[in-house]
Amino acid sequence: MLVVDDSVVIRRLVTNALDVDPAVEVVGSASNGLIALQRIPQLNPDVLTLDIEMPEMDGLEMLRRVRRDYPQLRVIIFSSLTERGAAVTLEALALGADDYVAKPSNEGSLDRSMTRLREELLPKVKQFFHLPEPGQVPGAQPVCRDTPVRRKVPPKIVVIGVSTGGPTALGMILPELPVSFPLPVLVVQHMPPLFTRLLAERLHSTCRLSVEEAIHGAVVAAGKILIAPGNFHLKVTSDGVCVRVCLDQSLPENFCRPAVDALLTSVGEIYGGAAIAVILTGMGQDGLRGVRILRARGASIVAQDEASSVVWGMPGAVVGAGLADRVLPLEQVVFEILRLAG
Repeated sequence: MLVVDDSVVIRRLVTNALDVDPAVEVVGSASNGLIALQRIPQLNPDVLTLDIEMPEMDGLEMLRRVRRDYPQLRVIIFSSLTERGAAVTLEALALGADDYVAKPSNEGSLDRSMTRLREELLPKVKQFFHLPEPGQVPGAQPVCRDTPVRRKVPPKIVVIGVSTGGPTALGMILPELPVSFPLPVLVVQHMPPLFTRLLAERLHSTCRLSVEEAIHGAVVAAGKILIAPGNFHLKVTSDGVCVRVCLDQSLPENFCRPAVDALLTSVGEIYGGAAIAVILTGMGQDGLRGVRILRARGASIVAQDEASSVVWGMPGAVVGAGLADRVLPLEQVVFEILRLAG
């Protein structure tokens, strides 16, 4: 692990937060991108945490060079939870950063700041390696093939669940949907408030369909892609005339809000099996329970394959449980969605 930040306090905080775990070793630090690039071949880190605003060479320029010269090196951006911080973080993710963590704010004490940082950063460092958590399905499993026993229902909606690596994955898939795409699309991307709005705006500028952050009561209809807002579960409900968005702040599921399971479960209640569920790259198992419900009702299940995933936790759990109809590289997922949508 290489820590890159111009603040000596942050460098020390990150190092101390990670040193408690024997599975993680901090091999060095650097105060700007230029120094960090010189140290990468010397220290050979697997992961680096990267600040954006630094002298000499900022984080975005360093990231461009890392992606060119060290494509396998995992990069976690240190972000501030501000409008500018969110916008720059999305830019970094578009340039190839793998994940991000919010910088410690004023927690009232150094111990509290370190505890919060440790709780958020350690899982994100470990997610890139085969260190499965208890209950997590490790490794690749055989693809579940369609059988005549399970009858599929013609789809009326597409639901997508994604986490780590999601902005890049969505940026590849959603712009390929044609303006005539016949189904509504609902997306849960694990992100905090503000980030989801900026993500929707960014996608809207590249997609042929309208992309919006979902608002409570909005009609779910073809021609729109709705992104779950940070800190709210995105669900669907019917008023007897049309299907509408229902946002709530009920308890997190799988430690997430928004949660993929919350959306998929509500889709099963309203649409039955008339859905295409797509589970893309991400840490953990969010979506597994909802996929199980939808598949039992006749829905089509598509999972991203391990090779093209930044983290194969979410799709890997679905594949490992034998619930995926197709397991595909990211670049083939959109063609499968179009095929299933007719």
